Amino acid sequence: MLKFVTTSNSNGNILNTNNNSESIDRTLNGLYILDPNENPTKALVYENGNLVSGTLEACIQHLVPTAEYYPDRTFIFAFLLSSRLFIKPHQLLHEICQTCIRQQRLNSSHIDRTSLIKFGANFMQLLSEWTETFAYDFKDERMMKHLRDITQKLSTAEHTLKKSAGQIIQGLIRKLSTLEKYEDVLVRVNMAASERMHALRANPASFQVNIMDICPQPHVLAQQLTHIELERLTNIGPEEFVQSFIKESSDGKHTKFQDTKRTRNLEAYVEWFNRLSYLVATEVCMHIKKKHRAKLIEYFIDVARECFNIGNFNSLMAIMSGLNMCPVGRLKKTWGKVNMDKFEILEHQMDPTSNFTTYRQSLKAGMQRALSAQEGACDKIVIPFFSLLVKDLYFLNEGCSNKVENGHINFEKFWQLAKQVTEFLTWKNVDCPYPRERQTLNYLLTAPVFSENSLHLASFESENPESDMEKEQYKSLKLQCEEVNK
Repeated sequence: MLKFVTTSNSNGNILNTNNNSESIDRTLNGLYILDPNENPTKALVYENGNLVSGTLEACIQHLVPTAEYYPDRTFIFAFLLSSRLFIKPHQLLHEICQTCIRQQRLNSSHIDRTSLIKFGANFMQLLSEWTETFAYDFKDERMMKHLRDITQKLSTAEHTLKKSAGQIIQGLIRKLSTLEKYEDVLVRVNMAASERMHALRANPASFQVNIMDICPQPHVLAQQLTHIELERLTNIGPEEFVQSFIKESSDGKHTKFQDTKRTRNLEAYVEWFNRLSYLVATEVCMHIKKKHRAKLIEYFIDVARECFNIGNFNSLMAIMSGLNMCPVGRLKKTWGKVNMDKFEILEHQMDPTSNFTTYRQSLKAGMQRALSAQEGACDKIVIPFFSLLVKDLYFLNEGCSNKVENGHINFEKFWQLAKQVTEFLTWKNVDCPYPRERQTLNYLLTAPVFSENSLHLASFESENPESDMEKEQYKSLKLQCEEVNK
């Protein structure tokens, strides 16, 4: 059981306690160690009542509930999120289960039933929070085994816990089943997109439809893009942000393991951004007539503006990226027919200068708007520019994985990462209020998109190459195309 002693309080006085961690006055500054006779490096360190650092062992002890103590939920989330940088989830759960067995003497014939009932309720709550928030951890068979073993052991020792144990496992199985179905849908969508691309190569003349034929109204397309964005966001687990940055290192201050990375849904979302950018460029470059290309550019500018109004910054940036791709950007005659006012306003909003200051201000305004909006309202939607969010989280992960000088985990960085990921959880748990347009959604997800070389070739055939470099590039691309068609 975790016992603490603080070396001094804020006045420099010695405070000695044999109570559990829940009894500590969290307003004190100081160093809390496991036992008066133990090394001070095995400790949790608080400043102004906030946990700032500690050993991995002490943090694990702090996570385990007792009959009278339950850890703060923000601590649970922060530790379960970032501890995987130092210990694999299945190892962490094993440690917790073993502590539980020792603490409650579950292997003994003499069990304090009153204490066990209170402890069991708290422990089941901890398991419930873990399975609900970090369900992907339990795709690991070792995690499921630990979960089943400990819930069975507790239920056998105290039959009143059996119902809670069953609800936790059933809820987890439902959640994992939903995630598995979503991943199957992603596979089928990718297969359909691949098949349409093969069909286009076999018979280019059969593909005469463009996005404006399918969805002529820009605001409707922005709404359908928002459907896709929220569906993809919803299925990203918070742990994926940490898993994606786990690295192998021999340095004792960094994580030393390389476990299976469960980041499929995060990667699928990044792929969606790239697909949308290339789809925009494809739609513009595939048209021979200049007026059609100009019309499509203006259409996508209007869609981007509608995305901005909705709060869908990820689709906005993907569209702007597509319009700024070299094969589209070089079409000077086409751009000469486009009203640039709206485009320049959007470019200013997504300007990368000073680490995207303008965008960050717009995001903050969107978050404030969402806070005051009612459930189900359009104003609830906040979809961040995902690549920038991942970049921000990467730097926080770097801080989390680096221990402080005395070898403690830097829990201040854990708190910072948890705060940002908690914001993400709020954004992703919003229902899309717009009606679904099946045909438009299908087109967005499966319409053929050109490769970068194909885009350049189409661009040169729409507007002739001007510089010597462009002429050389065009010549090279044509030769490659002829080789492929032989």
